[in-house]
Amino acid sequence: MSTFLGALMPSLSTATFRHVVRASAVYDILLTGPFATPWSFAWLHGALSAMNQQLGGAPLPAFAAFHVLIACLLGSVVLVWSALRLSDPQQRFGRFDGAARMLFFTWMTWALLNTGAPLLWLFMVPELAWGVAQWLPVRQT
Repeated sequence: MSTFLGALMPSLSTATFRHVVRASAVYDILLTGPFATPWSFAWLHGALSAMNQQLGGAPLPAFAAFHVLIACLLGSVVLVWSALRLSDPQQRFGRFDGAARMLFFTWMTWALLNTGAPLLWLFMVPELAWGVAQWLPVRQT
């Protein structure tokens, strides 16, 4: 049975896994950075709204100050978490990040089912991919 699972799910070397954890951290910094301040989030919200419309969706709803606060808190926490993974890409952190990404993917799926916003696919696919990659088996070398 373990041979069958091993054929379906490749194992990564420790060094490769560390690269995956670092790469996911860089991805998060680039993607989540604009969520960290009210000013950058205002720009991002407009850009995401325009992108959602280009993909055939509706404009995103306006955000009040409380919504912006929650977005900025999320962005700030993800930036700090990303800095930790970038500076110390250990397997344990990758596993936690993978679990968090599966939670994010779940809530994005919920939002997609409730809004139909096509923009969500641009976030969901990478979240799922990074989540799976950080749960692949690691060969101890």
